[in-house]
Amino acid sequence: MNSEYSEFLLSLNYMAHPKKERTLVIVKPDGVQRSLTGEIIKRFERIGLKIVGLKMTIPTEDHIEKFYTLDPNWRKVTGEKTIKSYKDKGLTPPSEDPLKITAVILENLKKYITSGPVVLMVLQGAHAVKIVRKLIGGTEPLTSDVGTIRGDFVLDSYQMSDGDNRSVRNLIHASGSVEEAENEIAHCFDESEIIGYRLAQEQILYDVNLDGIKE
Repeated sequence: MNSEYSEFLLSLNYMAHPKKERTLVIVKPDGVQRSLTGEIIKRFERIGLKIVGLKMTIPTEDHIEKFYTLDPNWRKVTGEKTIKSYKDKGLTPPSEDPLKITAVILENLKKYITSGPVVLMVLQGAHAVKIVRKLIGGTEPLTSDVGTIRGDFVLDSYQMSDGDNRSVRNLIHASGSVEEAENEIAHCFDESEIIGYRLAQEQILYDVNLDGIKE
């Protein structure tokens, strides 16, 4: 997708009712292989989010590199966060150069996400970005809260992934902000693949007066 379409999507999101907010979720290869796709979708639907885009694919390495670097600051910020994380644990980071750190992270991500089929979905609903982030839990499964998707279904940790020189296997990617979501959606979905429709439950979730319940 081009940048103009991405900016158009973002402008619509800011002007629209909060129920129109959208986010991108990717069930990663480990989630698909463990047959957790249905369980993951159920968590999102149960809270009231609506699926407006859904497909399965095996991404290319080029697609994944462009996906993670949609934000031009991603390499620097991710490297700095990783260095800080090492030091906070009393460990010596493999490098003091954020870009060298991120180069390794990106290569591991490309191997991980392209290792098999993934399921991509666009979810819509009030506060979709924050709601999804809350439901999936923290990036590291080991320290994710019980009740979150990662806390309930994964036992991986940074200690294991670092020791194996691989990405942490945490089942899901989810957009971190509304702006990030719209950029990621535009990168992963064609405009024609996003479907606008109404769910019956939206009347209960969003109607001001709950009209139409009584006979």
